[in-house]
This record gives sequence, structure tokens and C-alpha cells, in this order.
Amino acid sequence: MIEELLAHLSGLTPIVIYVLLFTFAYIENLFPPSPSDIVIVIGGTLIGTNYLHFVPTLIFATGGSIAGFLTAFGIGWLLDKKLIHSGKLKFINIQTIEKAEAAFRKWGYYLIIANRFLPGTRAVISFFGGMSRLDVHKTMFLSSISSLLWNIVLIYLGILFGKNVALVDKYLNTYSNIVITLTAIVILLLVINYFIKRKKSN
Repeated sequence: MIEELLAHLSGLTPIVIYVLLFTFAYIENLFPPSPSDIVIVIGGTLIGTNYLHFVPTLIFATGGSIAGFLTAFGIGWLLDKKLIHSGKLKFINIQTIEKAEAAFRKWGYYLIIANRFLPGTRAVISFFGGMSRLDVHKTMFLSSISSLLWNIVLIYLGILFGKNVALVDKYLNTYSNIVITLTAIVILLLVINYFIKRKKSN
């Protein structure tokens, strides 16, 4: 499948590929299953064959990542104001949400800078960043740095491994599984710690 995708993209004009890089990177922030990372790796492969150029590939991929992040951030911002804190959702405990938002405001910027390196959590981080009312300009700057660095890594992998994109895809999947597993463990420990503290306070 990866080889077929490479062959298909190779048959398109460079400008169409640049637009696709932007589109996949954008969609991935809203619908995480999108294979944007491997598409960017393929972009690196095509740079290695001199079919694409490094700078526009990086600009379009990073632009899509930033635009997608800000869209999810904006959705979180609006949803928090119009729905969650409006009191319309009776089943949501506002105090619990406010505590979670306070914690995210404390640690959120660290998560923003690491955002692109945390597959499976990107949409969640950007969404909660909006809900927590993180500073827009600081958030945009940090997410831009994160996107830029991650896309440079992906493009370099494409250049380095050439047409052996399937091997890169295998490595990326392994990396994603490790990150998701560690994230789940951390969340589980935080939840357990929360209930222990709550029980002691009662």
C-alpha cells in the first residue's frame, strides 16, 4: 500500500503534491487516523529524487500542521465557552473541568512544544489547549516550532531511506505504539493518584 501511494504521488505534479502535503497535515490534527506523517516522509523521498524541493515541502507540510492545530484549538476554545461552561450539559461537573483546565494551563505549554512528537494525542492536546484558554500567540509559536522540527525529521527520513518508505512506516508505527502506551500509563497513574487523594480528603 505504501509503495502504491509513493507511485501515485510520483505521478502528480509538484504543486499538487505540495497541496496534498498541506491537506493531509491539516486533516491529521482533526482526524488522527490520517496518514500525514508517512505522506510527508514520501515528500522527503521525492526530494531525494529531485522531484520536489526541500523548502516548499517543509513550508506546506508545516503550514498544514499549524493550521490544523489552530483549528482544533479554536474548536476547543469555542466549545468550552458556549457549551461546557454554559451549564447546558448537566452531566458535566464544572469543578472537575476547571481543575483539569487549571492543570493544563500549568503544564500545557510543555505539551504544546512536544505535541508533534506525541502521535495519537495531537488532536487532544490542541483541543484542550483551546479549552484551557492558553495564550494564542505563545501557543501558535510553540506549535509552529514543534511542527517544524517534526516535519524536518520526517523529511530527512524520507531522503535517507529513499523508496524504502515501508520500513520508515514500520518504525513510525512502533514509535506511535510506544508513545500511546506510555501516555495511557501516565494517564492511568494520574487517575489513580486523583482518586487516592480524593479518598484521603474525604
